Amino acid sequence: MFTTTPSPRARTRARRWITVTAVLVAAIAVVVIARHATAPPAPPTTTPPPGAAPTATPTAPVDEATALASRPMLTLPPEAALPHELTTATTGPPITVPRPAPIANRVISDGFPATAEGALGWLTDFNETALRGGDPATYVRAYSESALPHAPAPQGSGPLALLTSFRDRADIRPGELKPGLTVTYEVTQGLIKGTADGGRFAVVCTLGQLSFDYQGQATSMGIGDCQALRWTGTAWRIAPGTRAAYATCAWPGSAESVTAGYRPLHRDGVR
Repeated sequence: MFTTTPSPRARTRARRWITVTAVLVAAIAVVVIARHATAPPAPPTTTPPPGAAPTATPTAPVDEATALASRPMLTLPPEAALPHELTTATTGPPITVPRPAPIANRVISDGFPATAEGALGWLTDFNETALRGGDPATYVRAYSESALPHAPAPQGSGPLALLTSFRDRADIRPGELKPGLTVTYEVTQGLIKGTADGGRFAVVCTLGQLSFDYQGQATSMGIGDCQALRWTGTAWRIAPGTRAAYATCAWPGSAESVTAGYRPLHRDGVR
């Protein structure tokens, strides 16, 4: 039996593939760890002195929007975000989201209606635009332009943590162009966590395929993002107040994505 020794070029390409994939796994692990590190601490417990009657622990009132935004999402291991077998199961019919025509002088369109589906459509457009190219500086700029005063800082966003970790581990500075590197994010699933304030506040989540192609070597992973949005009267914006709990990351269409509550998206007017 004859064996073929890989050429130096083939070995280089294989090493590049392994490096990119390993960096992605490490990056998503950073995000999962960060989710736990940034979880609000549990209130301290007190023990009454001997013989004293137990008293109810006072709790600060929590409004409906804050409770909705901070309610934790399902946490999965990092490997759930990597490509694997799909399922035919579903948690419900597809969610139809609008896809309006672009508006002049706006990178992210404001032509979405004042509905939960409109909020999800806006977040879909925002994430696909802000993550395109994989540059943290682009994400921060898009986030800052889309956030209302006193909204959470972009530095706590899960997608930004992922992009920053990837670039750090791949030794690519923010804003630096890397020849041969392309990054895209395509949303295929989503969920509406809930609404408050008569529908003027919504927490919605996207799940999509974040793809990295470096000099012909491609790899992908499933990335979720949840945001608390506020309707201003004319457009959806990232809401002030509590940051939405971090989204579940899973490979789109997998059993894990269904368990997390994601449903397929149908973009109105797009077949």
